[in-house]
Amino acid sequence: MTRVVAVSGSLRDGSYTKAALRYALDAAETAGVETELIDLAEADLPLYDPDRATAEAGDAESLLATVREADGVILGSPVYHSSYSGGLRSFHDYCGFDEYEETVVGLLVAAGGGTIADTLNDMRTTVRGVHGWVLPSQVGLRDAGDRFAERTREPAPDEIGAASQYTFVDDDLRARTCKLGYRVGTYARRAPEFIRIEGEPDW
Repeated sequence: MTRVVAVSGSLRDGSYTKAALRYALDAAETAGVETELIDLAEADLPLYDPDRATAEAGDAESLLATVREADGVILGSPVYHSSYSGGLRSFHDYCGFDEYEETVVGLLVAAGGGTIADTLNDMRTTVRGVHGWVLPSQVGLRDAGDRFAERTREPAPDEIGAASQYTFVDDDLRARTCKLGYRVGTYARRAPEFIRIEGEPDW
């Protein structure tokens, strides 16, 4: 079964990043894939230290295995000082080619203000550095606090975003977020056809 994993790089209670990722993952499921959320706020993940064995770094080993076994990954981060969060940066430092080679990757950021481009570019560059296949489409939520509202009713079990504590008040951003998740799921399913080249010469 094709599997898509989202990684939330926000350590904040009431995270808009995590709320949006819930929508993206539910949309990915409609493409016929299994999904899982890695919430770094709940993980025991010490700051990356290259001199420490991964097995001795809290949950690092199991989290890396989850990403390594995924066919698609959606990376989500709040915008901090025009880049992505330290939590996501530290997690990404643990990762390498084994985690991202031949993996479809979608990017999503949530900003308290209006600056998103540098953060998305930084994420794209670092994922490309470990050979991830980053989709050209991406989602940036400017003024994220204005894009969501607290839930006022119990969602239906199969409703998109049912696990999120917030609902989108911006229909365009909701659609873009769902489209990102669906595309990651769809391309992850098709990845063997366009990423892995059968019979490539041994150069």
